[in-house]
Amino acid sequence: MRAFFATAALGLYSLLANAQANPAVDAFLARQLPISKAGLLANIGPDGSRSSGAKAGVVIASPSTQDPDYLYTWTRDASLVFQEVVAQFTRGEDPSLRKNIDDFVASQAQLQTVSNPSGTISTGGLGEPKFNIDLTQYTGAWGRPQRDGPPLRSIALIGYANWLLENGNATHLRQRVWPVIKLDLDYTARFWNYTGFDLWEEVSSSSFFTTVAQHRALHEGATLATALGETSSATSYSTQAANVLCFQQSYWNPSRNYVTANTGGGRSGIDANTLLASVHTFDPAAGCDNDTFQPCSEKALANHKAYVDAFRSIYRINNGIPSTSAVATGRYSEDVYYGGQPWYLTTAVAAEQLYDALIVWNKQQSLEVTGISLAFFRQFSSSVQVGSYASTTPTFTTLTNAIRAYADGFIAVIQKYTPADGSLAEQYHRETGSPLSAKHLTWSYASLLTASAARRGVEPKGWGAANATIPPGQCGTNVGPTVSVTFNVNAQTVWGAESIYITGSIDQLSGWSPERAIQLSADRYPTWSVTLQLPTDTNFSYKYIRKNGNQVVWESDPDRSNSSPSTGTKTINDVWKS
Repeated sequence: MRAFFATAALGLYSLLANAQANPAVDAFLARQLPISKAGLLANIGPDGSRSSGAKAGVVIASPSTQDPDYLYTWTRDASLVFQEVVAQFTRGEDPSLRKNIDDFVASQAQLQTVSNPSGTISTGGLGEPKFNIDLTQYTGAWGRPQRDGPPLRSIALIGYANWLLENGNATHLRQRVWPVIKLDLDYTARFWNYTGFDLWEEVSSSSFFTTVAQHRALHEGATLATALGETSSATSYSTQAANVLCFQQSYWNPSRNYVTANTGGGRSGIDANTLLASVHTFDPAAGCDNDTFQPCSEKALANHKAYVDAFRSIYRINNGIPSTSAVATGRYSEDVYYGGQPWYLTTAVAAEQLYDALIVWNKQQSLEVTGISLAFFRQFSSSVQVGSYASTTPTFTTLTNAIRAYADGFIAVIQKYTPADGSLAEQYHRETGSPLSAKHLTWSYASLLTASAARRGVEPKGWGAANATIPPGQCGTNVGPTVSVTFNVNAQTVWGAESIYITGSIDQLSGWSPERAIQLSADRYPTWSVTLQLPTDTNFSYKYIRKNGNQVVWESDPDRSNSSPSTGTKTINDVWKS
């Protein structure tokens, strides 16, 4: 395991390590990191000790089978895990991981061909978020599609593809890896401006995390395509990357100094989604670029403060902690899943963003305080003013030492609520700190590995963020092509009292909300009708409901399913199910 702790960035590591080292956190990580890596590998089939029944290269989310049942593979979670596996392999820390990576490539090539409720390989099926661990479709009710899986998977595999190119393995790349990447990039280029469910699988709208992943995937995908002589693909990816980056700017809330995580959902928008987006778009060569939301950018820092502050008063375990110290954090303050608890991975990412920022500040030997980031920096020096501070100034030293200590504080929170055996569940209790929800969550283990690497000063490979550009002119909105779909349902009602409505799984069908359900017209009673504009080539589920004042009656199970066409119009004729 000694190689696991090695880093090529020894000079930078020395700078960071000398900045108020925290011996307690050092000791915790020395014990925990081997446990986290072993926990991650235990959840990759078929050789993992907790992944029995999983096909080769398949990442299980957790071995938990009840309360909750997480014994499935999610494209998003698996891709984020393999970004770290690929990073460790390509940095030379663990050559044995190549077998895991090649197994992952093969499993994903098979998974892409599995027809599922979101569609087929050519009609949107790559947006299906969740599969059984034997690589068969999952057909239960779920928030689908989720459009972050394909770009995240391509990001993980592009890291491997670049290593293959650098090491003379272009044939393996072209035959095995590039076909998987290309399918994901083609999907992303085609569907980036369609809405879908966010990474927490609760809100159907546009999501900052998804948009950021889409931009990075398309931008570095264009570079890889160029290197492989795939000129037309490179042009397509590059064009759409610029459009995505343009749209990405619309999430910023200038009046409140934070990023609104989702365009729908009815929440404040303060969400761990945005910190995860920042660390997964990190490119040290881009400095503190605002457009790509680099971790040390003024907007990312202001957003970090808004996010952490949202949790200071809502968890009992945070009581009595000063307003300038780290606290337990969760997904978003309005969360009700399992009672709305802090998560290990969201607390870890609060630290990781700051470690990433420190890497850049020490590398460029300066930091800048702006009007937007001022409140963030004043947590660490109440008298600091807007301006640029070189590494030779006392202000630079004061701020970077304090920010490193602050980042270590989030790791210390995790340490406090990690069991003696080092196992990491999904969440820990907001009042007692006891672990709860899914045990041995793979993403929890990965999050501590990536945060620790950033703490050691390990620089990720750049992906070209420094030369990402926004096309001239006004940015468009994230609205893809649509078609007209008419819904007709034969339903007898109490005339003058009852009306028929429709709601369903996609945003255009009100996201299963009875309050926002769409009313049908009874001009041809007993047939009720409505014509809606739905995104093209999209599978969806839906139901009709009847309302009488405040009384809502849903038609019987199961949910109805259908799909929109590529072009033209479509009429769907139904009969009310009582």
